[in-house]
Amino acid sequence: MKLYNTLTRQTEELHPLQGNTIKLYTCGLTVYSQPHIGNWVGYIYWDILVRALKNAGYQVVRTQNYTDVGHLVSDDDSGEDKMEKGARAEGKTAWDIAEKYIGIADREGYDLLGLVRPDYLIRATDYIQQQIAFAKILEEKGFTYIIPGEGLYFDTSKLADYGKLARLDIAGLEAGARVPIEGKRNITDFAIWKFSPIQQKRDMEWDSPWGVGFPGWHLECSVIARETLGDQIDIHTGGIDHIPVHHTNEIAQTEAVTGKLFSQFWVHNNHIKVDGTKISKSLGNIYTLQDLIDRGYALDVFKVMTLSKHYSTEGNFTWESLESSRNRLKHWQEAMATRWQTNRLPKADKAIDAADFSKQLATSLADNLDTPKALQLLDSIADAALAGAVSGDCLDTIGSQVATILNIQIAVDDITTGQKQLLDERERARDDKDWAKSDELRDILTAQKIGLRDTPNGVLWYPL
Repeated sequence: MKLYNTLTRQTEELHPLQGNTIKLYTCGLTVYSQPHIGNWVGYIYWDILVRALKNAGYQVVRTQNYTDVGHLVSDDDSGEDKMEKGARAEGKTAWDIAEKYIGIADREGYDLLGLVRPDYLIRATDYIQQQIAFAKILEEKGFTYIIPGEGLYFDTSKLADYGKLARLDIAGLEAGARVPIEGKRNITDFAIWKFSPIQQKRDMEWDSPWGVGFPGWHLECSVIARETLGDQIDIHTGGIDHIPVHHTNEIAQTEAVTGKLFSQFWVHNNHIKVDGTKISKSLGNIYTLQDLIDRGYALDVFKVMTLSKHYSTEGNFTWESLESSRNRLKHWQEAMATRWQTNRLPKADKAIDAADFSKQLATSLADNLDTPKALQLLDSIADAALAGAVSGDCLDTIGSQVATILNIQIAVDDITTGQKQLLDERERARDDKDWAKSDELRDILTAQKIGLRDTPNGVLWYPL
């Protein structure tokens, strides 16, 4: 398995730190509002990464968090906590908001999208004492200082390699590049523990050795990763927007505590736009998974659209591209339906081998998770199946592997005895040149979501 490592800016071969086990951490959602399709893109890719690793024979232990406290509107420790803002907008408490959107995210991610559930799926608020203990270690090691009225801050000048992930030109950072909070020693310093505002009680706040407040956003991931996976991990995933601040600060505080390399690989997904523009409430171009369902699209279609581009390249959602992905999925399913109709297929000179397909699929994903190439392989398999070059047993294997590794359902059940009888009746009507009867029977099958394609060898059916 080779992956592009943001830390080294190179594609490198993966070698687990411990035996055959991959320790993997994924930054989770901030649960202050309804997730949209842009939020889910990264998780679809990382789901394929986990599946590909398991298919390659690795044991995978994975942790993902839910950020339910501490993520301020600005990533640079300024502005309002997103949870408090979301609570005020809905007239609820931050605790209520967290419960609501964790429930929605859980349903959408694991029930609707069918993602592999992480071994550890942890709320930041469940690890408050562990975060305080971690911050104490940073304080004891001399990495922190207090800004009165603001909180406990990490002194980035104490680390010679701070900013190595983003390759920050710290000396050249303009004042606006990081928010200048009065009292910060360095523009890149960041909050470990934020104090609650004076004369204002927050929904989420805790006592600490430094004062009543809440953890900084970056702290939770370092702590949850360390508590569940240990001092060092193999892969840390997230969006490219996390590189300059969030992941940079995770590395700083974790390595300050452990004195060890935090993660061997940092793997980042690019974002998706809608109609060529950034997803934004103000533009009204935010779509949810339910919006896709309401328009009649299966979520497997959205997965096909997502995986048709590489995780490192920017995507663009349009309804036209989604429709194109639906047609692509239908083509695969039409080919899979030939599993039950080999008697109506031409006889090809050379048959596709199931083992060869498995090898090519694994090779594509082992090459920096090349999902576009994996889908192109399915295109060629579909063409071959419709040309009679793929056996029924081979199609069974392919359908199973695509479901297991790509999390897309392409296998097709056989039609019913009654539908087969309608098909036979239509064949007889065509032989008799009774076109009215033939069209009538086609319409009946169409109403039952069965499409028909007439070939020189007879009619082929496929699911609509």
